[in-house]
Amino acid sequence: MGVDPKKMLMESRWISVQLEQITDRGLALQGFTTAQANVLLYILHHADHGTSLTAMHREFGYSMPSLCSILKRLRQNGHVRVEPCPGDERRKLLYPTGQAEALGPFLEEALSSSFRRIYRGFSDEELQELDRLQKKMVENLGVPGGTSHPCQEA
Repeated sequence: MGVDPKKMLMESRWISVQLEQITDRGLALQGFTTAQANVLLYILHHADHGTSLTAMHREFGYSMPSLCSILKRLRQNGHVRVEPCPGDERRKLLYPTGQAEALGPFLEEALSSSFRRIYRGFSDEELQELDRLQKKMVENLGVPGGTSHPCQEA
């Protein structure tokens, strides 16, 4: 019995969709989607110096219009503030508000809960092997010339 690569890709997609839907349900209690939570947590983790739209685009791979839509919603709801970059007023930096900081633990727990659920029953060795294989796939999908996903360790 051989491996069916097409079925493996379909299952990977199904896993991704299901994980996002499960996480969305938990985050909906506070009016967030998974994408919004990930972006806001990234901004929270870069609160000291702020972060830019470009940095988040590189980190998550979201299209610029999608990312702008996510940020617009976060700003409207009072979670993010925008300030000009010192030395380059064309560039804007994003910072969390106090309201966002208060929600940080909830967002972290909602995402962690999903991670615990999907990896339930995996041994440390299995998780290490899965991590290795995923990194190999990310590397295989890298842009010709050596550029890979920004989350990939050098």
